[in-house]
Amino acid sequence: MSVGYDKHYQTENLFGAPYPELVAFYAGLSHRGKLLDVGCGQGRDAIALARLGYEVTGIDHSAVGIEQMNKIAYREHLPLTGIVGDIYEYTAFDQYDFILLDSLFHFGKKERAREVGLLERILKTAKPGAYITVCIQDVGKKVEILNALLFRFEEIDLVDKTSLVYEFKDQASSHTSTTKYKMLIVRKQT
Repeated sequence: MSVGYDKHYQTENLFGAPYPELVAFYAGLSHRGKLLDVGCGQGRDAIALARLGYEVTGIDHSAVGIEQMNKIAYREHLPLTGIVGDIYEYTAFDQYDFILLDSLFHFGKKERAREVGLLERILKTAKPGAYITVCIQDVGKKVEILNALLFRFEEIDLVDKTSLVYEFKDQASSHTSTTKYKMLIVRKQT
């Protein structure tokens, strides 16, 4: 089954490099472990984190994006496996030391309930000590909604909150855009 992003991902490395701040945070941790990249797309974050020594699993509904990521992982012998699947049906969040959700949540009216349900399920079922990283556009009330969700759970501690700037350049048209993001990293108490 073809999905919308399959067409977009005909352009390899569509979204460019990962946020330097994200990579710096994970590079600075003293320990590595199993990391789940939810909605990994073509693997811009997953590949960078696997290069740092994390054992990464990426899940996305785009077979094209997963295939591109898996080819890079194979070529570079990275500890990275991409699987095609529905993130809303995935349940094995308790198997990971780190969970990454980059640009996944939009909290629009149509998708809000589904996105909130996913985040709540992750927060409830993540194993104690797990780090959960969310990168979200800093527009409208998105960050406010995210904060309300994250900190409704008493067993969640804020580890890092960083402002990011994402610059996108469309390779085909040379169109560029700049968007503000927030990166929130929380840790489930042990």
